[in-house]
Order: sequence, then C-alpha cells, then structure tokens
Amino acid sequence: MKRYSASGVLVAMSMAMLVGCGGSSGSSQDIVPSVTMSIISSAPDQVSGGDVRVGLHGEDNVLSSLALRLNGESAATDVLVQDEGLLEGLVSGLVPGDNLLEVVHPQYGVLAEETLVNHAITGPMFSGPQQYPFVCMTERELGIQPLVDDGATEGFPVLDDEENVIGYSRDCSIEPYIEYWYRTTGNAYAPLPGDGSRPADLATTTLLDGREVDFIVRWERGTINRFIYSYAMLATLDEANENPGALDADLWNGRLLYRFQGGVGIGHSQGRVDRDRRALHPEVLGLGYAIAYSTGNRTGEHYNLELGAETALMVKEHFIKRYGAPLYTVGLGASGGGIQQYMYAQNAPGLIDAGVPVQAYTDMVTQTIHIGDCELLEHYMDVTDADNEKWHTTTNRSWLVGLHATDNVPDPMAQAKQLLNDLAGTSYGIAPGSTECIESWRGLTPLALNPHFGSVREQEKMEPPTLMADVHWTHTDDLVNIYGRDDTGHARSLFDNVGVQYGLQAFLEGNITEDEFLDLNAEVGGWKHPSEMVQEGFPFIGSMGDVQADPSRFDPWSRRNMNLSADDMPAPRTEGDVLAMNAAYDSGMVFKGHADIPLIDWRPYLEEVLDMHNVHQSFAVRQRMLDAVDHHDNQVIWFTDARGTEGNVFDQTPMALAVIDEWMANIRENPELSTFENKPAAAVDSCFDNDGELIAAGETVWNGILDAESAGDCTATFPIYTTSRIVAGAPIQGDFFKCALKPLETALTDGTYGDWAPDGDQIARLEAIFPDGVCDYSQPDVGRP
Repeated sequence: MKRYSASGVLVAMSMAMLVGCGGSSGSSQDIVPSVTMSIISSAPDQVSGGDVRVGLHGEDNVLSSLALRLNGESAATDVLVQDEGLLEGLVSGLVPGDNLLEVVHPQYGVLAEETLVNHAITGPMFSGPQQYPFVCMTERELGIQPLVDDGATEGFPVLDDEENVIGYSRDCSIEPYIEYWYRTTGNAYAPLPGDGSRPADLATTTLLDGREVDFIVRWERGTINRFIYSYAMLATLDEANENPGALDADLWNGRLLYRFQGGVGIGHSQGRVDRDRRALHPEVLGLGYAIAYSTGNRTGEHYNLELGAETALMVKEHFIKRYGAPLYTVGLGASGGGIQQYMYAQNAPGLIDAGVPVQAYTDMVTQTIHIGDCELLEHYMDVTDADNEKWHTTTNRSWLVGLHATDNVPDPMAQAKQLLNDLAGTSYGIAPGSTECIESWRGLTPLALNPHFGSVREQEKMEPPTLMADVHWTHTDDLVNIYGRDDTGHARSLFDNVGVQYGLQAFLEGNITEDEFLDLNAEVGGWKHPSEMVQEGFPFIGSMGDVQADPSRFDPWSRRNMNLSADDMPAPRTEGDVLAMNAAYDSGMVFKGHADIPLIDWRPYLEEVLDMHNVHQSFAVRQRMLDAVDHHDNQVIWFTDARGTEGNVFDQTPMALAVIDEWMANIRENPELSTFENKPAAAVDSCFDNDGELIAAGETVWNGILDAESAGDCTATFPIYTTSRIVAGAPIQGDFFKCALKPLETALTDGTYGDWAPDGDQIARLEAIFPDGVCDYSQPDVGRP
C-alpha cells in the first residue's frame, strides 16, 4: 500500500549539522548554534509551484543572522511570521526537480539543509501520466477561459472576442483570483458590491469565540493539478474595500475544513464546483473555519483516489503557503466524500487530522464486487426465472441481492415491462416494488464496466471532434495507471464471480428449494470482457418509442453484455484479473482498516427509501479496522432516523464537528495520551431520532452486528441489510475480489449445505456449475497480494 506524506502532523525536520563549513572562523572550542529547519507546507519531496513555506527555530540572536541559500545562490524569501524563537518565510525560485535549501550562518556556515523536490503546479506528483483527453470546465463553472498551452494543437479550444480559436488548452489552467461575497439575510450568497457600499441584506454570524461579525467571504479560486480549487474564509468589509487580497486571517479560527464530495465519475473532466453546500458551506464558514475544496476531490468526476490524494495534498500545501499551518484539518463529505476521508487517513497520513465521513462506504472498488451482481440477479428474477411467483413478491428479492426491497418504492420499469408483455409477447417478471439494486444502483454497472457507455459535459467542444472517440469509459480505464492494460488494450478488470454460490443463505434458510438454488447458479452468468461489450439499450440509450418499434432495445439489466447460456450448459462466470486486484491493494485503492485519526461516521437511516448508502457499510468499515489493528477506538458510529422525514433529514454534522473540535483540543492538551484516551464523552456510538434527539449511546448500542451478543438499543431500532456476496457466504467486510476455491467434495461434507444430501444427479449438476470448486471464505482473498 502506498502512503503519501503530508504537512501538518508530519513535518519534515532537518536538524542542524554540527559542523562548520565555508568560511568558519571560530575556534574548535566554539559552540555551534542549534537551528532546526522545518518544511511546513508539504513533505520535502512533494513541493509544487516553485515555492515552499519554511520555518526556522532557534535563539533569536542566531535567527537574526541566518541566511537561506537555494541551489548555491541567495534564496528569495518573504518573511511571513516572526516570533520568539521562530521565523517563517516563503522561499521562491525553486527549479523543477531537486533543489538544495541550506541555512547558512555567517560564522559557522551551513547549519541545516534539506533537499526539496519541486513539481509543476499542474501536476502530477506521484499519480503517473495525466489522463488525456481532459475537458476544461473553467469557462462553464467560473466564466473564465483556460490559458493556452504552448505548442498544443488540439484539446479544449480557447477563443478570442470574435469567437475565433487562438489556441488550445490541455491543462485547463487559469490564474488564481479572489472575489468577495456575502451571506444575505435570506440565506443565500451574493457578490459584494464593488462600490464599497454595505449591502442592506448583509447577514451576521457568530464565531466560535463568541464575536458577532459580518458574514463576508474572501473566495479564492484557481487551478491546481488541473482541477479547480477553492479557498474560502471570512473577511472584513474594510479588507474587501480598502485592501482586497490582503489575506487578513483575523477572523479565521485556525481550523481548516477540507470539503470532500461524492458521486460516481469516470474521469476526463476538470469537474464542477458545488458552491453553496460545499465550497462555501455556510454553517462551517460562519463559525470562522476556512474551507478548502477541489473538483479533483469530487468523486462524481473521477474515482482515482491516488490522484485525489495528490490533489488534496497540493491544495492544502498552497493553502498553508498563504495562511500558515492550521490548528488542525478536519474532513467532511458524504458518500464518495466519506470514502475519501477513510482512504486518505490510510494513504496520506497528516492530510486530515480528523474526519466526519457521512454515508461512507469502505471504498469504491470493493463496492463493485456485490453491485456487479445486482443486474445479474435482477435479470435472473425478471427474465430467466420470470415464471417463479416468488420473485413477484418484492421483499423476496432480498433473498438473493441481500439489499433491502420494498413495495413502498415502485419499480420504474414495471409499466414498460407490462406494456411489452402485452404488446410484444414478452414474459418479464413483475414485482410491484423495487430493490436497492433497481432504485439506486441501476446504470452504475454499465457506467463502471462498459467502455462504450459514458460521456462528460462540454466534450462536444473538444477539437478535433473525434478526440473523445477512443475513450474507454470504465472505472478501470480511469485508473489505468494503477491497473495496467491487458492484451486487448483495455484496462485490466476486477469483477470476478467464479465459485460464488448465489442465494446460499436463502437456500439454507429454506426460502428457495434445492432445484431453485441449482437453477440460479447455473443460469445467473457473468459479465463479458470490456472488449466484447456493446452500447447499452433503453432506458440508458434511446426512448420508449424506440422500444415499441424494436422490443429488443429494452434492456435495463444490460443483458446484451452478460455471459448467458444458450443451451443446457451452465452460463459462464466472469474471471477477474488478479494483477488488477493486486494493484488495487498495493496502490491503496482498497481500505484495509488503517485510519488512526478521530472519525465520527454519521449516517442518516434511509433504508426505507432504498437509498444507495446502505447502512451496513459503517460496520464493514469497522470490521476492517478490527481486522487490521484489533480495535476501532477512534471510530464512532452515529445513525439519525430519517424515516418519515420526506427528505428533511436532521443534520447531525454541526454536532459532529463540535465533538471533533473538543476531541482535537484534548489531543493538543494531552499529547501523551492516545486518541482513544482523549475522547470526549460525546464521542461514543449513538443513534438519534428524527429531530436529532438521542435515542441511545454507549459501547453496546450496536451489539449484535459484528458479534454474537443480543441486539443493542440502536441495532434493535435500525434494521440492517446485507449484500449478494454476504448471502453467498462472504463476511461483512466485503473485500473478497476473488475467493479461494475448495473442492466440491469438501463442500459436500463440511457443512456448507447444511443437512442437504444431494443425490447423484444434483451432485453432477453442481460439478458442472462449479468445475473448479466453490468459494471458501475462510481463506484470504486470492486478489490480495
């Protein structure tokens, strides 16, 4: 697993060399002064943009006589902080690659030195060759055209005032700029008037220290690592009118919130800026926090979390250059924004010091394991086994998919299926409701797996028009630097269902019969290799009118890209690429349970509306932490009941941030104690009602989920569902890309099938379905190196 250094907790210290050099005139009895140099803005090998914030520590009379030397020449330095025993400054003029920074005393020569590695502000640092084509979004999002890249003959066109192309941009860069906005009394944002007047509807806000101030925001935007970044912080009307861009930090409470964002994207876009709820999150800004944000940390644009970590490190680095190191950095974000917090705590220690992951998953790549089963199983129930009345009862479908199913959420394709049954003679199975697979995950399998199914905003502007034609729109191709390519030229694939015994738990519990279990596993099939896939049908492409003219266009399951059986032979399963699986682990794309910062995992309970953020994920994360370090002392799980709220979910994040703030204060005051020992009283597993009022709290409230204890108070209040792989016998961690196989003869005698004693014909059929054996989840994941 790769780990990427960060500033803040991990400060690179270069101790003084106790030797004199170059021109020392002191005697051998002289005491060489003690000076340390700290690289504040980043790790020494992760400097970007040609400058670096440096701290010098020592006696004042020594510091006043020191000079900095960069690559043998006097260093250009702006002093930013001068305090007792401390000098901080911004050293500029770094060249690409290695740079030697030295602290020089006029009498004793070099007292400290550090080799710095400088990277371009456009990146990359460590994420590998940058993705191309890459669609610029600064014009759409900010109203600013990107800068022309010298020598570029294709890409995103840059126009003059008469709409003539004057060049092309590949990096999508713009110059950074600052604007001043304000919060209105109507709870909206508006640009601050440029004439110096005070808006009549200017709201005020109360800081953490109790001061009531005008709600004016200094909002900086620009591009770092090709993505659009944003820094927001409270400012004064005087600064905005008299000294714009002065970067006065008097209203900053010293805390930095890094706002991560979710969604599912496949890359090739600079991305969109979410202003009001992320970049300018009012409840956070209003307390005096600074907020850092980047479109490169929005998983709705890409899910390359190596690139995401790199981007966040660079964005935080440049924030520190402007404002100094924060008191601490806390992450906040939902879904993919929650995943990023767990992943960066593991892969980039020091980037964030605490986190509030909301509706998080363990990671992205291991979600594809069971979500990749969704349409295979829905297709089986809707088409292959459509006459089976069991699948006409919505709740029974959970027997196979594991996820929740309810009649309270209708199947959006039910009318279309009935119409085709009536007009075209099809016999699609129809249940009145939906599963989570249908309501929340439909379309994400082709988005992740089908190279033909994808696009990004503004791609039609790219020149030449054929530039985007060869893009493989898959998750693995988005991360091809990590997974590599196979012999077909496509990125190596992860999905594998060889040996998976779908519906095993349903069979053992008597919900499906022996023959139904055998039929299911013989006919469920798998996914074609990306090189064999074709474009999707309706409802992803085309209209219902197209379907009425040609019923074969109806394909909500992506059946056309499945491996199905055309005869009596079992349908082929899909075998994933072990090299890709190894790479997912080695690169840190799999969360392995290493996250030792304070974390409050908050989750609105939305199972009744089949929300995709299924609640078992919090406990899958916890189990991975237990597997890795044998405790989950730093992870707190909170649920808030959202049933019956019609989307008006009580927001527990202000409370979570307040608890995190107390937790971080304890850590600062008691550095000798562990993260667990510094926990405040409120940092405990809890569940809350619709109004955010406490239902229960304590160490036992989630009993019965990861242990054999009786259900705790919160466990009993909030039903938790599973996945297709858990139904098939896998553990809750959900991190088996490819199971180890055990011989069928072993499975027939070790209790895998309970008290079932299959006859000869049934054994022969099992052997045909599973010629290499069945999954043995007592063994490690074959895909884990």
